[in-house]
Amino acid sequence: MTEAILDRTDAAASAEDAGVRPWSGATRVTFRFGFLYFGLFCLAYPSIVPEFLGLTREWLPDWVNYGAARALRPVVEGVGTRVFGASVAANTASISGDQAYFWVLVFVVLVAAVFGTLLWSVLDRQRPHYRAVQPWFLLFVRLCLAGQLVSYGMAKAVLTQMPPTPLSRLLEPYGNFSPMAVLWNHIGVSPQYEILLGSAELLAGVLLFVPRTALVGAMLALVCTTQVFVLDMTYDVPAKILSFHLMLLCLVLLVPEAGRLANALVLDRPTGPSTTPPLLHSPRARRIAAAAQIALGVWLVFSNAYTGWERWNEEGAGRPEPPLYGIWAVTDFSVDGKPLPPLSTDQLRWQKIVFDRDGATVQRMDGQLVPVLAMVDPGARTLVMAAPPTAVGGGPQPLGSFGFDRPAPERLTLTGTLAGQPVSVALTSVALEDFPLRSRGFHWVQEYPYFR
Repeated sequence: MTEAILDRTDAAASAEDAGVRPWSGATRVTFRFGFLYFGLFCLAYPSIVPEFLGLTREWLPDWVNYGAARALRPVVEGVGTRVFGASVAANTASISGDQAYFWVLVFVVLVAAVFGTLLWSVLDRQRPHYRAVQPWFLLFVRLCLAGQLVSYGMAKAVLTQMPPTPLSRLLEPYGNFSPMAVLWNHIGVSPQYEILLGSAELLAGVLLFVPRTALVGAMLALVCTTQVFVLDMTYDVPAKILSFHLMLLCLVLLVPEAGRLANALVLDRPTGPSTTPPLLHSPRARRIAAAAQIALGVWLVFSNAYTGWERWNEEGAGRPEPPLYGIWAVTDFSVDGKPLPPLSTDQLRWQKIVFDRDGATVQRMDGQLVPVLAMVDPGARTLVMAAPPTAVGGGPQPLGSFGFDRPAPERLTLTGTLAGQPVSVALTSVALEDFPLRSRGFHWVQEYPYFR
């Protein structure tokens, strides 16, 4: 398609070139590099182009999201071994975007863009400018950026990216949190703030899909992506590669309009029309192209809203609370009829147990929090606990099975076996309102700041 655009008829080229100043050599080289680097990055990095598939991605195999990156696997792994002396392999079970594999992938894209620019500059050094291909390149960049903003914005707007703080986190010492956990819980504890963040990203993506509002969308997108990149860098979130490149894509869209923006925002001068040539020359063709872009935006907004709502109900806070939901403190723990004293060195006795939507967590006497799988049958009043599957592929290991009784809403008794020993456990529910993080709420009037 690029050659077809570049090789327009001489008559059309001459008509457009009349009165148009040729680009400087530096501008032409910069355009060639940007065209190759950002084009290759958007095609190779996972989930950017596949985002346009929308809902259909649910019915396609997982490798679709990693198509180009997976196809480049021999090259990336070879470069990792020969250039960096490291064995790199994409871990598709991880959602980290900063794996060593992706850093090497970006290096491969950079090297390919540099050598491609050199070759292109030699073979096409007589061309005065690339005004014919420029709008198509900017369209591709704009749509890729818009798709990512809609995806990430919707994930925040429906509260699935940073979910509400899990109950077990209320028992975790603050010093045990990683910087990323601090950020996730900081945003997750305030759904209003998360929705506002997501709405800004979502609005930027929607504006980018509409040609008339694309410039405003790029300006808002730059603010959003810059904030995300700063947070990723300062809280060590493993999405630095993507957020940095999304910020660069915003600049790619804004650079051609830098003069007009400076006139309007700084110099107080008339801006005049955009100097970027139109995508198509026929008014009817431009209307059709605009309608197609808007339709694509509607498709992605609908797809992300649908999958986000589905995820919120199936995996997020929209799920019903489990039967024993809450934090339960152990008041009595007996083994074979003999009470165990609450010693911090005891490896069998519990201090607390938490039942949440994502499973259960046992707090040992030394304060350590241990996630477990809990299968509760309210009808049979039974509880089966197992250790989560290990990373090496082992299945769940049984820990204990109990019958339970709730003589009062705030009391729970478990009777059964734990680690092969007969046990009886009496527990009392912990009022969640005792945690300021859950109960503090909002106050217009405060005589003193509340730092507790």
